[in-house]
Amino acid sequence: MSRPLMRVGDTGRVEAVCVVHAELAVRGRVGRTAIDKRPVDGRVAVRALGLDGDHVCNTVHHGGVHQAVYAYATADAERWAGELGRDLPAGWFGENLRITGLPLSDAVLGAHLAIGDTLLEVSAPRVPCATFQEWSGEPRWVKRFALQADTGTYFRVRTEGTVGAGDVASVVHVPQHGITVRDLFTGADPDLLARLRTEEPTISDDVRMQIDRHTRSRTDITLEARP
Repeated sequence: MSRPLMRVGDTGRVEAVCVVHAELAVRGRVGRTAIDKRPVDGRVAVRALGLDGDHVCNTVHHGGVHQAVYAYATADAERWAGELGRDLPAGWFGENLRITGLPLSDAVLGAHLAIGDTLLEVSAPRVPCATFQEWSGEPRWVKRFALQADTGTYFRVRTEGTVGAGDVASVVHVPQHGITVRDLFTGADPDLLARLRTEEPTISDDVRMQIDRHTRSRTDITLEARP
C-alpha cells in the first residue's frame, strides 16, 4: 500500500507538548518507567537530550541524543482509539509531541522538522517494549503495535530551542534516499536499508544494529528455503 511521505513544505501543528507526569513501578530489572507523560502549558525548552521536565528511567534502551524527542501523529492515535474503543490522550504513547497533519510513521530518516526556533532531525522508529505492553493494559499490544507499524518517530535535536502547543511544524529538508522510519522498522527491503549506511551518515549505532538484524533475518530465511 502506498503511503504519503513527509515532503519539504509540508506543515503540521503541535497539539500537545508532554513530559513526565510521574514515574511508575514496572516489572523487570529497571523497575521504574517514565512512560506516563502528559501535556504541559507554556513553552518548553528542547535540549540535546530532550525536553526540560522529561527523562527516561531505562537509559540502556531509551534516551540519548538519537532518541531525544519522541513524536506521535494525531491521526495514528485516533485510529488506535477507534480500534481499542478508548480515549488515548496526548502522552499516552509516551510521546513528547502529539502532532497533527504530518505522517510521522512515514517520515524519511534524516528529514528536518522546524518547530518554532527548534530544529529536529528524524532519527529512528519507536520499538515497542514490555513496559509499553504493561502500560497499555491491552492484550498482545506489542505484537499489534508492531504489525501496524505506526511507530511514530524519534528525533535528534539539531538546534536547541523551545516548543509549545499550537506551534507550526514545518518540513524543511528531506534526504533524497526516501527511506522511512517504517521501512527501517519493518525491514521489508534489507537491500534498501543497506543504502542508509552510505547515504545517511547521521544514523546511530542502534539503527545500524536494526539494519544488521533485518539482514541476518533475510539470510536465515533464504538458507532455510534452500533444498
